[in-house]
Amino acid sequence: MAKINIKIEGIPCQVEAGLTILEAAKACGYEIPTLCSFNHGECNVGSCRVCLVEATGARGLVASCVYPVAEGMEIRIGSPAAVDARRHSVELLLSNHNKNCQQCDKNGHCELLYVAQLTGARDDAFAGAHSETYVDRVAPSLVRDTSKCILCGRCVERCKNAHGLGILGFEHRGFSTIVSPAENRSFADSPCIQCGQCVNVCPTGALMEHSEIARIDAAFKAGKHVIAQAAPAVRAALGEEFGYPIGTPVTGKMAAAMRRLGFERVYDVNFGADLTYMEEGTELLKRLTEGGALPMITSCSPGWVNYAEYNYGDLLPHLSSCKSPHQMQGAIIKHWWAKQNGIDPEDVFVVSVMPCVAKKFEKERDQEKVDGIPDVDAVITTRELARMIRRNGMLFNRLPEEDWDQDIMGDYSGAGVIFGVTGGVMEAALRTVYYKLTGKEHDPIEFTDVRGHEAGIREAAVDINGTVVNVAIASGMKSAKVLLDEIRAGTSKYQFIEIMGCPGGCVNGGGQPYVRPVFLPNEADDILDTYKEKRARALYTEDERQTVRQSHNNPQIVQLYEQFLGEPNGHLSHKLLHTAYAGREGFNAATGE
Repeated sequence: MAKINIKIEGIPCQVEAGLTILEAAKACGYEIPTLCSFNHGECNVGSCRVCLVEATGARGLVASCVYPVAEGMEIRIGSPAAVDARRHSVELLLSNHNKNCQQCDKNGHCELLYVAQLTGARDDAFAGAHSETYVDRVAPSLVRDTSKCILCGRCVERCKNAHGLGILGFEHRGFSTIVSPAENRSFADSPCIQCGQCVNVCPTGALMEHSEIARIDAAFKAGKHVIAQAAPAVRAALGEEFGYPIGTPVTGKMAAAMRRLGFERVYDVNFGADLTYMEEGTELLKRLTEGGALPMITSCSPGWVNYAEYNYGDLLPHLSSCKSPHQMQGAIIKHWWAKQNGIDPEDVFVVSVMPCVAKKFEKERDQEKVDGIPDVDAVITTRELARMIRRNGMLFNRLPEEDWDQDIMGDYSGAGVIFGVTGGVMEAALRTVYYKLTGKEHDPIEFTDVRGHEAGIREAAVDINGTVVNVAIASGMKSAKVLLDEIRAGTSKYQFIEIMGCPGGCVNGGGQPYVRPVFLPNEADDILDTYKEKRARALYTEDERQTVRQSHNNPQIVQLYEQFLGEPNGHLSHKLLHTAYAGREGFNAATGE
């Protein structure tokens, strides 16, 4: 790309043409205070005016996040006018902001607080009336508090970019403007898929997950048998909360921390993932050989299931009837582990640690209960687990490496680990399906054609004993819609499709640690482009380390079927491990009905 010459604070610098001043300054070693650079400028309308600078050829100060550089441009970041203007911009944002920082869960990750400190913003520099505020705590997954919203629009753009949806938008005008679902409805009364991607990009505490830590505390106080289980993607990201480089697996320390939090048992949801692949692989084989709706689509992602129910009710027969891994494992804990230990299932309280905000919604579904008993009682995110660890005074990096509890469900395969990345569910299922159809293991064990960490669509053709199985993988509903429209039009060539709600899969779930480059000084400048790949690599590396790498070879899975379930897709399996869906295409966001 062509290079141009500019000057910043009088110092010559050569940068690529087409960059914004903000990007060019970064390339030249300057970090202009901004609320944009944290997420590739998904709010790049320049509305907050926090990144104002002087530039030759411009009339007055310009927002560096949207203003392009030009040959010979001279830029002043530290001029008195620019410094004062940036401070005033932040002070204006603070003038209408709920500054209860001590109680805010975003404390330590708040971008507004960061730029306030950076610009030297003064408290109450602009005093006056505050806009009317709204707090929505109705939805199981999300909390919206407009008193903390700075109207940047990042959540609005992320919903569009990731899913092609417009759940959030600007309501009212002028001083009364808020960001909300249509007509200021609750998330619970809108076709929101509860994925939490909006939470991941919110610069303040205006959007947060609905915390369930208090429910866990109450269960401990009530004397319940509190059992914890953690999803595979959590180990690939939890360390980020404690200063580890992105992509560092912290499995052993995580297990040690959870045990010290007081959980009676700590299990790995990889066991539940292996169980899912046994059920889902068998279901796919039956559809291929005995008939059934094809292509079959995975059902592990509750955000994706919500999207399907709202928008593609006619395609619900294509979804696998399998519950997601943590729900399956919760059912086994309640109805097998409890029985083995002589415990009433009503006295067991199952806590799932998830990278996903939508799991909080999923566990509340009536279809996720057996004989009126919920499979899972509480869901906390990776971020919430980190809060509990810090609250209990643990020094995470000094914890020993410990293993999961081994009774009944301690073993897991490498296939279970890769569930957390887009393409992982597909690959794990293919490992088992290939064996079931051929009687031998696929060599090599990896199905690399289905791998990838970016959102979009990938496809592959897998030859199994002369039978070609066409598969596709999509993450993010914007990509999924393309595949779904093909099915609806009758033009789909696939037999098996994996869909994940969050772009990149669970490693990029709405409950994972925030990726804010300015708070990650030891990460490379391209971390926003590479963090999903780094987290995914942590899971693939753990898969490679496992002795057993196929779900059907997990000895405890074999034991579970022999001693309890009988056979995959059998009567008891269907009762405990399978679910049903209900179309919600008639949902009216304006009426909530």
